[in-house]
Parts: sequence; structure tokens; C-alpha cells
Amino acid sequence: MPKITIQDFLKKKTEGKKITMLTAYDYPFAQIVDEAGIDAILVGDSLGMVVQGLENTLPVTMDEMIYHTRIVSRAVKNALVIGDMPFMSYQAGIKDAVRNAGRFLKEAGAAAVKLEGGAEVAEQIMAMTRSDIPVMAHIGLTPQSIHRMGGYKVQGKTEEAAKRLIEEAHMVEEAGAFSLLLEAIPRGLAEMITSELSIPTIGIGAGPSCDGQVLVLHDVIGMFERFVPKFVKRYANLKEEALRAISEYKDDVEKGAFPSEEQSFK
Repeated sequence: MPKITIQDFLKKKTEGKKITMLTAYDYPFAQIVDEAGIDAILVGDSLGMVVQGLENTLPVTMDEMIYHTRIVSRAVKNALVIGDMPFMSYQAGIKDAVRNAGRFLKEAGAAAVKLEGGAEVAEQIMAMTRSDIPVMAHIGLTPQSIHRMGGYKVQGKTEEAAKRLIEEAHMVEEAGAFSLLLEAIPRGLAEMITSELSIPTIGIGAGPSCDGQVLVLHDVIGMFERFVPKFVKRYANLKEEALRAISEYKDDVEKGAFPSEEQSFK
């Protein structure tokens, strides 16, 4: 399977083929996701919650994102690796935004970056793309804006809010974004935005009409239980299986059944 590129994203939209995307944060899981044939891997700042045990994504730093993205890139042979720009790595100004985005490509091996926001980050997107840094935009529910939004709530439910999201979708496309992530918005609104844009949309809690879908890996495989969003579908329960294996190991050690003759040297 050849390496997935930005052009492949655009081609899939043109051909009506769905784009698959998952998060990953370390070498073993990135390798598995890549071997499964997923088109793109997002090294999300969601690692703050599912890996670091934080309450939200806000404390995650640039250095932490570079570290995890570098590990993922090392494991991936085919998928498009996208680094997620953490809180305050791009909001303070264009110069910082371009410099930090460039670190994902230069130091971490990513092929693109993602950042949250619409109109307020259009200039940053434009500056990044002019610097040959591909950008995935992200509107709707933007977790870095949790305090302003008053929590994790569906966005675009009123006519005015929906109109604003449509306008912002066009803004980020015009600014040069190669794709747009739509999070937690009504499916009809996502369908409308998808039909109006020439760049592909990636949905997470945005219904089936988006050009592709993304989920947090730990939600998909049952490794995160603090809360399960409505839009998540679990395909496995790895926590339960890991707990069983570790408990069996504990019992074997306590009973003297491990290590046995088979695991011992002569």
C-alpha cells in the first residue's frame, strides 16, 4: 500500500470514497492502526485525557505533542500522520503558529497539522499553508474552547449558529485548509457543509454524510471509560481482556505456577 498523501484525501472526496481516520499516541498502537489500512492517524491532544489522565486537553504542551507524534511517525509506513496543535501553540500570533506547526513536520515527522477554530484562526491557516505546512481545520465542538462553550455540547443547533459554522467552513477552505474536521454538530448541517466544500470533511459526531470519519482509538477499543460520547461505537473491550490477563498472571505468581519449567533456563 503506497503512502497516503494530501492529494489522496482530495481524490477520495472527488471519487466519493470514504476517508478513515483514528487517533494514536504511541508506537505499538500506531503500528496496528497503520497495518489495518487506516488512511490517516491523528496524534490528538486528546492524549491528555486518555493517556495522561487529565480532565481536559488544555494542559498538553507542544513538547509533549512533538514527543508522541515522533513516536507515531516512527511506526507508520502508509497512513498520513497529522499532529494536533495544543492549546496556546497557535492562538497568540501568526509567527508562533507557523513556528510550532513547522516543528511537527521538521522534528516529529508529521505530514500535516490540525488546529481548532474558524474565523479567528484563518490568518494562521493561511500563513501555515504559505509555508508549505498542510492544515486540517476543526470547527463545531472545539475541546480547547471548553470553558467558553460551557462544556462538551453539540454546536450549530440554532439557525444563527448553523449559519456561522457554514461561514467558518468556507473561511478555512479559502484560507488553504486541505480538509475540515466537524465535531458534534447536527447531521443535516454536516451534510450541507460537506456538499458546499471542495475539500473533504471528517466527522466526529457529525453524522454519516461527511467525507470521512475519525474516532479516538481508546474509545473504539474500550480502553477509556471515564465517559463515552453518544457518537462513539465500541468495537472491542481491551480493558476487560487486559484485566483478565494481568489477574491470571498475578494468580500464577502467587501460586508458584509462573515461571514454570517452560519459562526457566537450564
